Amino acid sequence: MNIQNTIETKVKEGFLALYHTEIHTVEFQATRREFEGDITVVVFPMLRYKKGNPVQLGEDLGKYLVENLAEITSYNVVKGFLNLVIEDAFYVNFFHTIFPNATYGFTPVNENEDAVLVEYSSPNTNKPLHLGHVRNNLLGYSVAEIIKASGKKVYKTQIINDRGIHICKSMLAWEKYGNGETPASTGLKGDKLVGNYYVKFDLEYKKEIAQLVLEGKTEEEAKKQAPLILEAQQMLLQWEAGDPQVVALWKTMNSWVYSGFDVTYKNLGVDFDTLYYESNTYLLGKDSIEEGLKSEVFYQKKDGSVWCDLTADGLDEKLVLRSDGTAVYMTQDLGTAIQRTKDLPDVGGMVYTVGNEQDYHFKVLFLILKKLGYSWAESLFHLSYGMVDLPSGKMKSREGTVVDADDLMVEMTTTAKDISEELGKLDGYSDAEKAELYQTIGLGALKYFILKVDPKKRILFDPKSSVDFQGNTGPFIQYTYARIQSIVRKANFDFASPVAIELHVKEKELLKQLALFPETIQQAAANYSPAVIANYTYDLVKEFNSFYQNVPILGEEDQNKKIFRVQLSKKVADTIKKAFSLLGIRVPERM
Repeated sequence: MNIQNTIETKVKEGFLALYHTEIHTVEFQATRREFEGDITVVVFPMLRYKKGNPVQLGEDLGKYLVENLAEITSYNVVKGFLNLVIEDAFYVNFFHTIFPNATYGFTPVNENEDAVLVEYSSPNTNKPLHLGHVRNNLLGYSVAEIIKASGKKVYKTQIINDRGIHICKSMLAWEKYGNGETPASTGLKGDKLVGNYYVKFDLEYKKEIAQLVLEGKTEEEAKKQAPLILEAQQMLLQWEAGDPQVVALWKTMNSWVYSGFDVTYKNLGVDFDTLYYESNTYLLGKDSIEEGLKSEVFYQKKDGSVWCDLTADGLDEKLVLRSDGTAVYMTQDLGTAIQRTKDLPDVGGMVYTVGNEQDYHFKVLFLILKKLGYSWAESLFHLSYGMVDLPSGKMKSREGTVVDADDLMVEMTTTAKDISEELGKLDGYSDAEKAELYQTIGLGALKYFILKVDPKKRILFDPKSSVDFQGNTGPFIQYTYARIQSIVRKANFDFASPVAIELHVKEKELLKQLALFPETIQQAAANYSPAVIANYTYDLVKEFNSFYQNVPILGEEDQNKKIFRVQLSKKVADTIKKAFSLLGIRVPERM
């Protein structure tokens, strides 16, 4: 259904007929609740084409639409707003088309269009995933699903930061203090075991610094001269040189971490199509430096270092190759982006899910790629997001004060269990059914709390308040879905066929909300914002609950009305389920 397009065409036609002037666009908004109407045409922007009184303009156009468009039954003008009433039959017919459509709202993927690559997660292999990674993963996965639902082919990927001094710190600490322990011997997840040694390194390093300070060194000198940091730096050099022993240890400990990550990703409900490893990509990009020098995008200083001058674009000069010929992160990111388009030739755009502390880095990266002449560089987007704070304060990995992702998911499930038991509505559930339900509610609460917020905003995350069965929360929406499933189960009559009815005002409002679903997906995809989907779903649920409280469903005596209301309820539930699937949230059949 796109009544808006039909009205827009008629408004343009009417403007031309009435005033002999063409207008290019028509602005719409939802009709305010205190006025009669289903859709509102904003008249004010039209005054630049036709000077005069906006009320009179609205009256002229309203009269024209009633006379020339069967779907418009009446109108009213409030100041510069033309409120239009759409006939009930239009909404009933619209519902009959969407009720049997299992993929309503989703656009089939166009294989001939450019694909989009969405990068998220991108963890370091020296520690487990934490709360910050949770927001990153949920955002990246959801945006990928939304873009797919909007009709584009999508690849989900991550680049794993599996090299560097931080990795060597964990390796060295395990070598020195680990006594050969493994995930199998300790019963710990591999990422947690390795993370413990990252914390251990920091602990021992601080002791060495303190000792050197006592011996008369400055703190800065002590940090550079401490034996542990020197050994870690030596280990990195050995790794880069391909030392068999160091490489073997690196492979072993990384494999522990990957096994641990896989468990976390599965529990979190996210997945990937392709993986990139920094150990394979850190040497990429040098070819692009050569190309850039030839095309004069880059220039070389006397010391041999290579730079890109972006001052004319309001940025600074950016180093892309050191004087000793070694790459910097920018070189690597240039090379990785180019490599991805070689690996996946149908990719025409990329989305990078990375925290807002990297805003400047991505401005520079995208600009350089444009200057190098890559057409797909016009379709790069940094999905920048704010940090997640806790009531207890900031997190620090090396001090072991981070909120572990696995622990958080357990806490959310436990909180859901406690609250559900307080409500006491789970009679007749087996222990296994209860456990699954608690996890569905707990993770639904977590995901919804994080995704309903605009990505750019910081979040203060309070686990307890997120698991609330009232208000704008995941469990509230899940509960509404379960309530509708109960109605459908109790409907012991055939409600598969269309019926003719006159609409109750609450039914019409609900249909108007359902009609917005396809447009909402497109809007969420265009803005890379799961919050658009989350807030739409909440509005749909509020509208349903208002309908549920004001209109009898199974208690209705008129059979046609009863059939229609069950159909309408079921379609709302189907839409909730589909919308929540885009957020990676499951819905329970019973609660």
